[in-house]
Amino acid sequence: MMFDHRTGRAPALPADAFGHPRCHRTVAGGRRWRLLFGAMHYVALATDYDGTIAHHGKVDGPTLAALDRLRGASRRLILVTGRELDDLLRVLPRVDLFDMVVAENGAVLYRPATKEERMLAPPPPPEFAERLRSAGVSPLSVGRVIVASWEPNEGQVLATIREMGLELQIIFNKGAVMVLPAGVNKESGLRAALEELEISPRNVVAVGDAENDFAFLNLCGMPVAVANALPRLKEAAALVTGGERGEGVAELVGRWLDNDLADVDDVNPRQAVPLAAAPDGEDGPSLDLVPVRQSLLLTGSSGGGKSTLTTGLLERLAERDFQFVVMDPEGDYEGLGDAVAIGSATAPPRPEEVLEILRKTATSVAVNLLGVKLEDRPGYLAGLLPELLALRERTGRPHFVVVDEAHHMLPATWDPGATALPGGLKGFLFVTVRPEALSPRTLDCVDRVLAVGTEARAALAVFARAHGLAEPEGMEGVERGEVLTLSVSDPAPRRFKVMPGTSERRRHVRKYAEGKLGDDKAFFFRGPENKLRLRATNLIMFLEMADGVDDATWDWHRTRGDFSRWIETSIKDHDLTAELRGIEQCALAAGEARRQVRDAIERRYTLPA
Repeated sequence: MMFDHRTGRAPALPADAFGHPRCHRTVAGGRRWRLLFGAMHYVALATDYDGTIAHHGKVDGPTLAALDRLRGASRRLILVTGRELDDLLRVLPRVDLFDMVVAENGAVLYRPATKEERMLAPPPPPEFAERLRSAGVSPLSVGRVIVASWEPNEGQVLATIREMGLELQIIFNKGAVMVLPAGVNKESGLRAALEELEISPRNVVAVGDAENDFAFLNLCGMPVAVANALPRLKEAAALVTGGERGEGVAELVGRWLDNDLADVDDVNPRQAVPLAAAPDGEDGPSLDLVPVRQSLLLTGSSGGGKSTLTTGLLERLAERDFQFVVMDPEGDYEGLGDAVAIGSATAPPRPEEVLEILRKTATSVAVNLLGVKLEDRPGYLAGLLPELLALRERTGRPHFVVVDEAHHMLPATWDPGATALPGGLKGFLFVTVRPEALSPRTLDCVDRVLAVGTEARAALAVFARAHGLAEPEGMEGVERGEVLTLSVSDPAPRRFKVMPGTSERRRHVRKYAEGKLGDDKAFFFRGPENKLRLRATNLIMFLEMADGVDDATWDWHRTRGDFSRWIETSIKDHDLTAELRGIEQCALAAGEARRQVRDAIERRYTLPA
């Protein structure tokens, strides 16, 4: 898609003969991508074999048809079974339906398209099976890695493991006794398969019926049990099918293709992330976020707690293995958790670098835009956004995107056209001090507004007007550490407590000391007669200019409180603001005042040599 940087608009795409937008490929940043007509979140099925898709070792026609339909809908299929590979290939002619097979309960990986096999663990020594046979263990099966028998042989098997001093484990499966290297199970095997396919476990529907399925169901974002599953497995599942075995799996496929299981995610704890807590002294529930299903607007005055809320949320996303991208206009998010920070004040981040980092399913990225001019940032996002959405359509990732200073990135003029964003921007957080300056297309995509600070009610009113809701009444500003919120589905304002992260946002030398702040955040030495226009776009320049201007100019700014006001609004360092305000209010000679200001800044910021 060609984006017009002058108007902030993208051309409308042609419609088909029936007037519907065409779902075709277009060009963005030199790559091809498909438009999002309801992007998938669940992109892969991981299923057990016996007792789940198979009955008495066979998969019936309707179940195969359902799996074929799922594959035709661009979902990936992974078979996760305790069977040995040769045995599986004998009983399952349609193994070609699957992108990957995890066999031998996690010990062997097989790619049907190429017939490649990979052992994921070393086999036990041959003497182990020989000792078991000598001890009368029968039946006994030996695969590439697995050694298997049936109850009640587990006592003799365990005794032999101990006698030989082997690092092996026993896994049970409805009477089967499976021996594998320590740490090998269906979860470890599925992890290996997902890594090869570049799919996050958060985007996987897993279905099973027995004890050995607990491990891989627990890994995935949507754990499902068929109706014939063990009671304990049903209790742990987010969804239990009405039908048994293949009939239940076919039922699951139908629900999945109907709405991507969005209705189940409303009550699925695997997809929920705490957003805010009940206020102190109240017993109500917390406010949760389903990252891929909802978009948020976070607004309020500077210093009201937006950064605390955002940082805490991102930390909790990372803890739950959700992948996120932060469009970081000021370098605030470097060092947040395990997110990779790219870009600097002198080196703008390359979009292709962002996409390459996101190939790793567990790696998030903070995109530092200090090196991108303020007026060029909407264009930068316009080029990257289609690529992020195309990646999400294929893989379900990134799960969440934060756009900080969103009024700069998505200004009122930004409108890519209805055909470019037919599914909306779900899974986004837009952070801004000026919600009224946001693009109407952006506001249309927001499900919930969160407001902090003294102007919280006014911020809610902007959201309410954009969505045709009644303007909230009776709610004024909130205390620091609190947040006021309402949503399209729940338009009554409610108060919650901000859940901070374990660490505050770091102050960044590159950002404040040698970065380049925009004109709206720069300090201008003007003097009492407004004859000067010396622009300081970082702290180094500020200190250099402060040493060089004449005493009259210096004192004029000092007595007006301009230095502390700049630090408060642009640098957002409340402690430094308070110290500079004290210096401004003291009757000091210009030279002494300059020295104290320099000392106060350099104590907090380690400036480059």
